[in-house]
Amino acid sequence: MVFDISVAVTWILFLALLPLAFFWLRRAWRILVKRDFSEVALKGGEPPPNAERWAPYEMAINGIAGAIAVFVIVGVALGGMDYNTWTAIAGSTIWCKFFASFALGRQAHAAAARRK
Repeated sequence: MVFDISVAVTWILFLALLPLAFFWLRRAWRILVKRDFSEVALKGGEPPPNAERWAPYEMAINGIAGAIAVFVIVGVALGGMDYNTWTAIAGSTIWCKFFASFALGRQAHAAAARRK
């Protein structure tokens, strides 16, 4: 294997999955077990006034994304996934998680603004 830019980007993607999975699963844990709603549906770093209403959705988004990331990490480490498969799953998961969290934050803050 020759070390070139594609190998470097592949390693960056794989190594980035480790902290992403940790943070996503930690957020899901905080919402589910500790009932900490400080990171629910953020917009500008602030949760909506009724964060408890949106907590199940945020917990599901983070829990599913974290579980998929762990699945990919284990699959790659054990040699069970080829390159195209794990990069497609990882990339799709990252983008879908970011879009879903963004949309949830905007929806939660818009709903709170309409109530005022």
